[in-house]
Amino acid sequence: MSNQNPFKIAQRQLDEAAEKLGLDNATHELLRWPQREFHVTLPVKMDDGTTKIFHGFRVQYNSALGPTKGGLRWCPEETIDTVRALAAWMTWKCALIDVPLGGSKGGVICNPLEMSEGEKERLARAYIRAIGPYLGVHKDVPAPDVFTTPQIMAWMMDEYEAVMHESHPGVITGKPLLLGGSEGRMDATGRGGIYTVREACKALGFDPTGKFAVQGFGNVGSFAALLHADILGGGKMVGVSDITGGVYNQAGIDPKEMAEHVRKTGGVKGFLKGTPKTNEEILELDIDILYPAAIENVITKENAAKIKAKIVCEMANGPTTPEADIILHEKGVHVIPDILANAGGVTVSYFEQVQNTYNYYWSLGDVQKQLDDKMTTAYGKVYEMHKEKRVHMRMAAYMVAVARVAEAVKLRGWVS
Repeated sequence: MSNQNPFKIAQRQLDEAAEKLGLDNATHELLRWPQREFHVTLPVKMDDGTTKIFHGFRVQYNSALGPTKGGLRWCPEETIDTVRALAAWMTWKCALIDVPLGGSKGGVICNPLEMSEGEKERLARAYIRAIGPYLGVHKDVPAPDVFTTPQIMAWMMDEYEAVMHESHPGVITGKPLLLGGSEGRMDATGRGGIYTVREACKALGFDPTGKFAVQGFGNVGSFAALLHADILGGGKMVGVSDITGGVYNQAGIDPKEMAEHVRKTGGVKGFLKGTPKTNEEILELDIDILYPAAIENVITKENAAKIKAKIVCEMANGPTTPEADIILHEKGVHVIPDILANAGGVTVSYFEQVQNTYNYYWSLGDVQKQLDDKMTTAYGKVYEMHKEKRVHMRMAAYMVAVARVAEAVKLRGWVS
């Protein structure tokens, strides 16, 4: 994995798109930086009676298209630059998928795996007490992300409502269904990614039913694996990995069997029907479709030339570095970039926000149809830009998204 600063990468991606679009200097410089960010210090009473001090962030990157929206991560190695990068990518993601939202992201430096349920609840409520005045359905709406769950979102919504003394279900998305969550939210990111693979295969005249691999068999990666054959009409998972390790089997690995193994043991490691492989080796398998669904910066200039997949569908945020993008493009690998491929999650979060706001809830079929329409339309716009401007798919996605935000900035009169 590369140690490149993710925010520097996000800025570099924007810079390249701005140059292609011919953006004026003021608009370009405005879009390079968050509009506002919050750093908070959170004292939390632990189960042993001591008080532990946690540090958290919330970055509201750009609100030109509407209230900001973005997940909240709880990670031991969380940094402000990671949160800034993710907030920038959320801004472009919302613009690309054409929902009336800006981008934001939050983070708390902690290790939830070492915390009790009570400690997690007290941390969740402390975060809302600190950030709450800057949240709201017309301001900024958090959602679950790495190591945060529907239960944590429920505690946060409850704390917000306690402070505000009224019902505000739309202030948080990714909630349990009983508290205003949306049907179809759990698998939305994976499902949306598979829809884009389907559209890519149509555009390229490519058979989607060959071999595929998933690097990162967490929530998103596992749903991508489980839905691949259903939506695409077939396909064989031959490689899979997560933080614990990986496994390869040329004859195929049943995604349901793997999901059950991970549920029971906590990871891919130890799955007996295959040969152990590292995360790095899973990326380099001889396959048709690759789903990098783990962390950022795993495809770099060091290993990009070894990628054999014909289609790379980026279910993780920022898995490919800018240098690797160029190598993959020159190799003829069709990359479905993260801001398109994994936009299904924020799309259904937006649907949840809409349902909360007018207090009427959709069926699962309605949610999935609306998601399919959004992902299909967005892929079409990006592919059209890719062909018209003769740029790689990430650049095409950025050009579509950045042009929309830039136009909104000008219409608002923020720059002349």
